Amino acid sequence: MSLAVTAAVGVAFAVVMALVWSGWAPLREVDQAISNGLTRWAVGWDGVLTALTSLGDTVTLTGVTALAVTWLLLRRRPWVATHVVVTAAGGGLLGVVVKALVGRVRPLVDVEVATVPGWSFPSGHTLGATVTYGVLLLVFASVRRARLVLTSLVVGIVLVVGFTRVALGAHYATDVLGGWLLGVLWLVLTTEAFRRWRRDEGLPETPLSQGLVPEAADDLRPVSGRRVHLAPDFRPTAARLLVAWGLLLGVLFSLGSLLTAAGPDVPPAWDRAVVEWFAAHRTPGWNAVAAGVGAFSGTGPVIGAAAVVCVLALATTRSWRPVLLVVVAMVGEVTLFLTTTAIIDRVRPAAKLPGNLPPTSSFPSGHVAASLVLGTAVAVLVLRGTRRWWRLPVALVALALPALIALQRLYTGVHYPTDVLGSTLLALPWVTAVTLATLSRAQRGEPVQQPNTATVETHSKSNEVESSKNK
Repeated sequence: MSLAVTAAVGVAFAVVMALVWSGWAPLREVDQAISNGLTRWAVGWDGVLTALTSLGDTVTLTGVTALAVTWLLLRRRPWVATHVVVTAAGGGLLGVVVKALVGRVRPLVDVEVATVPGWSFPSGHTLGATVTYGVLLLVFASVRRARLVLTSLVVGIVLVVGFTRVALGAHYATDVLGGWLLGVLWLVLTTEAFRRWRRDEGLPETPLSQGLVPEAADDLRPVSGRRVHLAPDFRPTAARLLVAWGLLLGVLFSLGSLLTAAGPDVPPAWDRAVVEWFAAHRTPGWNAVAAGVGAFSGTGPVIGAAAVVCVLALATTRSWRPVLLVVVAMVGEVTLFLTTTAIIDRVRPAAKLPGNLPPTSSFPSGHVAASLVLGTAVAVLVLRGTRRWWRLPVALVALALPALIALQRLYTGVHYPTDVLGSTLLALPWVTAVTLATLSRAQRGEPVQQPNTATVETHSKSNEVESSKNK
């Protein structure tokens, strides 16, 4: 079956590449018509399309691969992690080689939506998405209850990435088709190689519909249990969190009203003096450093960092509680920040550096609040969850980053010191309340779950025993 699939996909890709290489006129005309039509339609949607196409760019795919490999290594599955790395990296290198061999120029369209350098065939985004998300689907499809959702998600992402490449004018339709075909061909070859290695190791041969490593299903599953049950005190805990949220909003409103009593653009003298001092000591070098810090402290990077923290915490502890801590803390921070800025319309300092600023008001600083909430949550999880030597350095780094971001916001003049103070009053009490609600079990007489290193090692040993029995 695998030989037939390999041959069929290989022949299809060879035909498409040969037609593109030869510049066959009918195919070129169809390609051009599709590109012109979609790029004209894409005008006004370029922002959405750019965001969607980023699901297939090198940075995103590298991050997804690194996160999945880290998960597999934490769950003691090094050979599966190696297979993921080889498949993803090999697909990227294969695309570079084929691009250089074919040497097709990017589309020339009537309406230019995006400008992309390099050769056109095959689409690197499409190839990378097919290979990377495809191999992760094959691995994590070993978890039976996740197969349908994962399959739908992966197929949807791969199709959307291919569509956006044509709509943005970065590729012809045949470039995308070539990326899909070459990606599937590479997946089939690497999958067959992995399955043969499993047979040589004496592991049982199972249908591919059950995933690449069906015996590792329990290690790949987020937690050992199949269902998530709400705690008996869920409702009173949620009520306490809502009360804490309301009290914090009241404190922020009172402080913001006090700061804007003389007018939304009339700060206290010492507030303005600090901003002006930073403005007087700016240099081109420090401006570049501040710009770099700002690029990694926006909404997107913070959300990405929170997702990484959730995945790593889940892989290590096999518990949903750390994820609940991060999610509730971040959601509460965002809603508190947006509500406060909507009420307190404080004008940003006049000495701010030029640049694109969010439409929210100056009080409090959303960058500082978000980074402080996430950094404090990481410190709590690390200090509570492990006794390893690295827990203190990690916690210190997690808490130092918000301080660095606060300094950057003051240096660039986009916030007053009291805006940073408001962010601190928002973040620290809120993280404390969420930590007590999600991680503390003293009121229920339950032990706090520590990182399941022993559990993971037990799973690994049991799998080794099963493998030795199969041999």
